[in-house]
Amino acid sequence: MLAADAPTSDQRAEGALLDQSTLPTATEVKGARPKADDSVLPPAATELPQDLSPLKAPPSLALPDKPSQVRIRELRPLTLEQAQRLTEVNNPSLKAAASQVEQAKSQLLAAIAAWYPTVNLTANGLPQYLAGDQYRNPDFLSSQRGESLRIDPRTGKPPVNALTKRPYTPYKTSGQWTANFSAQVEWKLIDPARVPQIASARDSYEKARDTYLISLRELRLNTATQYFNLQRQDEQVRIGQQSVRVSLVSLRDARARFEAGVSTKLEVLEAETQLARDQQLLSQALGKQDKARRALAALLDLPQDVTPTAATPARVRGVWQPSLQESIVAAYAFREELDRFILDISINNSNANAALAAVQPILSLVNTFSTSRTQGQTAVEVVKMADYTWSASNTVALNATWNIFDGGRARAQYRLNKQKAEESEFNFASERDKIRQEVEDSFFDLRTANQDIYTTSREVLSSRESLRLARLRFQAGVTTQREVVDTQRDLTNAEVRYADAVTTYNTSLAQLRRRTGLDQVISCESVSLSSTKPVEDQDYTVPIEPTSSRPACQASVLNSEG
Repeated sequence: MLAADAPTSDQRAEGALLDQSTLPTATEVKGARPKADDSVLPPAATELPQDLSPLKAPPSLALPDKPSQVRIRELRPLTLEQAQRLTEVNNPSLKAAASQVEQAKSQLLAAIAAWYPTVNLTANGLPQYLAGDQYRNPDFLSSQRGESLRIDPRTGKPPVNALTKRPYTPYKTSGQWTANFSAQVEWKLIDPARVPQIASARDSYEKARDTYLISLRELRLNTATQYFNLQRQDEQVRIGQQSVRVSLVSLRDARARFEAGVSTKLEVLEAETQLARDQQLLSQALGKQDKARRALAALLDLPQDVTPTAATPARVRGVWQPSLQESIVAAYAFREELDRFILDISINNSNANAALAAVQPILSLVNTFSTSRTQGQTAVEVVKMADYTWSASNTVALNATWNIFDGGRARAQYRLNKQKAEESEFNFASERDKIRQEVEDSFFDLRTANQDIYTTSREVLSSRESLRLARLRFQAGVTTQREVVDTQRDLTNAEVRYADAVTTYNTSLAQLRRRTGLDQVISCESVSLSSTKPVEDQDYTVPIEPTSSRPACQASVLNSEG
């Protein structure tokens, strides 16, 4: 039974409403930076068992380009448990959510790297060779001692270099190998933006984990909902087929009585009209069944040539034990949607502190090591490659930067993020109210469906008996075909309402599990059924001939001519 949610006598005796200011805050209950808890639900399956391995999802970028590649070749019966395992392994949306968790983890590692020093290596020419020639007007040449190096007009030759014992020449040449290398290590000792940026990245990572858990729960709920809907459509097809069989029998009896002269043409027309209605009901049920199957196939990401079917008929899956109040409180403690808004508050506060860091000083320890080597000579008369130089230096320094004034930009960014944090508080309140409404809606729907199952089951039984009696009365000639048609329509509607009630009950039960995190469901007792198939009423075992598909234009012409 569903627990009653009416107030107790003690609660009524208190009279006064609860003071809302005494309620604990979300940060007191969950913490200022709640972490995702993977243990609150079973992890998603990662592999398919042997019997389901042929149903592995196609490659993500697969795109059929031929009709034969999308033609359905197999109708595969699946249980609810098999469908849930397939969707956990195959569904691309869940894979994308898992990828987002890894992305957030990479962003967190990138932010943590700010605690470590950076090492920069620079090399110019490994090696680099310089070759060149130079010529200068001899009229302006002079030695290092300032004496003129013009050509002696008496001899027609330039003066001789005292060191090289060679005449001075205006031509110079260069040939030199060079290599330069430097390494710089920088460590930010004081960086006001570092801590808030790491805190923001860590909260974003936890938020991504929460999003993954939400996606997993929603996926399981959607799978159960789609499966229950498919069971409902299967039941609608069964009801439609049974209605068509009954209408065929009624039409056969009406024609027999008309040919025997004991009934009128009106009764035959009434039977034909009811048969047309039931055929339409069956046609619509078959169309909805096809849509439900393909919707489940899309959710499970099955191969392009496979369509799933429900392996089990619709049945009540259990009884919800917690009360409404227990369900609401459990949902508040369980739902990661609320944790995400708390993390949003923390992220925005961290971003606000990081914005202020733009106008705060940064202190860095820098060590720079440089070395270079040259071999050869430049701007000489004759290059000697044996000539070389080598140098090395190391510099250690403390560097400070401080952007004292930025026109108020940092302060404005700070206020912006604080306002976003306040917005997240309002969003938290909206989500809290939404969660309670969802739990209450599912609870009330479950309670209503529970009562509907009882009433509609009685309605189905009484309608079946009424139809049996109406047919006997019609065959005995004490009633008309109209009574049989009306009774048959009542039975069809009763069976449809019963199927809807079972589907609504199972869906509401799955929603309560998803929205509260509770699994306090008592399974229904297994019904002991005989291994012998019950004897069917031979009057209703008539075959249903397939209806030919006529173009809509032709059908409209037949209607106008008829």
